[in-house]
Amino acid sequence: MNVKILDDQVDLQVASTMENLLTELFHYRLQAEKLQKINALYQRMAGILDLPSMIETYSIWLMEFIDHELIGYHNPDRQRMHMFCSSHGPKRREAIQLAQEILEQPLNQLPNGARTAGFTVHQWVLNPVDCEGRLVILTEGKTMVEDELQFIDESLAIMAEPLKRALEYEEIFAQARRDSLTGMPNRFVFEDRINGMVEQARRYNRPLTLAALDLDHFKAVNDTMGHLMGDQVLKQVAAALKREIRLTDLLVRMGGDEFLLVLPDTNLQDAKFLTERLCLAVEQLNIETKAGKLAISIGLAEWQPDMTIQTWLEQADDILYQAKASGGAQVAIQ
Repeated sequence: MNVKILDDQVDLQVASTMENLLTELFHYRLQAEKLQKINALYQRMAGILDLPSMIETYSIWLMEFIDHELIGYHNPDRQRMHMFCSSHGPKRREAIQLAQEILEQPLNQLPNGARTAGFTVHQWVLNPVDCEGRLVILTEGKTMVEDELQFIDESLAIMAEPLKRALEYEEIFAQARRDSLTGMPNRFVFEDRINGMVEQARRYNRPLTLAALDLDHFKAVNDTMGHLMGDQVLKQVAAALKREIRLTDLLVRMGGDEFLLVLPDTNLQDAKFLTERLCLAVEQLNIETKAGKLAISIGLAEWQPDMTIQTWLEQADDILYQAKASGGAQVAIQ
């Protein structure tokens, strides 16, 4: 064989080997970079215990690699939905409304990569054990390519366990702040929120009224019908009260048959009108005891700038005592 031909063949083999090595090195470098990115996500997720922070952190991390407008998550079994949107103004409202509509409809109703309302829609089903949910990502003006979709697939495998942990933590946290008998917020919620509500009233010079509530003749229910019946009565009362209050009001069970109701942007006269509806709601339960018909007494106190929260609570309690001493089944004001 001609020496020149042999040299050319050797050169071709060396070149082919070098090309293969460079291709493999490039592939390994891409894999290493991807693993580094995924590891960064894992580290960021490690200390997060709530769903809003988790979705926000994931969106901010993903933004470094894939542009998007919104990430939304919905778990219908646990009744949890949260979204993080990087847009502002009308576009933000449009994106959030679209994502909510998508997440509330059947999965196959809108195909992946579909364009609607100016956004491209991509969806994923997350199936960690006992924690199924859906994720939607909205992008503007572009459809994700295969490498981007695969990258998100791999990142969501990292998300599954922290997501389950966050949902379980939120459920435990919610249970600790919810009265186990009636499902109402408990005193921990009152203590957590009352300072902020007072500060809002102070800052914007808005009225804020506190109602102290106590059932009349509830002891007779327990004494003559037993505590199991007493529990059922408390559940009925709680449901009746919740039907009458506004979304902005804070109604908590403090213990036993005692409740507190905080009424933002409400002066004494308006509060009296609202709480008289509560008296009527309890009366209409038509629960008779040997001591008389079950009713509720309410004492109202409007917050004043020179009041401490403790003074305010004591004043409402004193007025409640006056209502009960006057025969009960009524609203008394300061």
